[in-house]
Amino acid sequence: MAVRIDEMDRKILSQLQQDASQSLDDIAGAVGSSKTPVWNRIRKMREAGIIGAQTVKLDAEALGFEACFFVLIRTSEHEADWQARFLRALRERPEVQEAHRLAGDIDYILKVRVENARAYDRFYQALIGEVRVHTVTALLSMEEIKSTTALPLGV
Repeated sequence: MAVRIDEMDRKILSQLQQDASQSLDDIAGAVGSSKTPVWNRIRKMREAGIIGAQTVKLDAEALGFEACFFVLIRTSEHEADWQARFLRALRERPEVQEAHRLAGDIDYILKVRVENARAYDRFYQALIGEVRVHTVTALLSMEEIKSTTALPLGV
């Protein structure tokens, strides 16, 4: 069942995307409403699955995770058993921040955050020890120019 959201919902979502730790009073003030209607809208959007878990954004570099690699994987394996082992291996590794299955020449792309190149090599060795891949290309991000989880809500 698709949930319809209106302009007020979009404003509330925009505020939450900026800072989900804001008080209801602050959100209500920013969107031009009162606290109770805002709370009811947030509750309905949570129940509908529009709003998921709330987390905290950590500064990776401040915590010593200075290397971000984008890992391109090609495989000649496409059987269900291989895919299940591969997906389990990715889910069990906290270094993998994102994993996508792609259309085109590359089968998968991973975003891997580690302390340094040596830590990436440990990750790589462990991964290829669990599942066979055809080729792996690791690209080191030299600078993060933009990173957001915010959706373009048009507010």
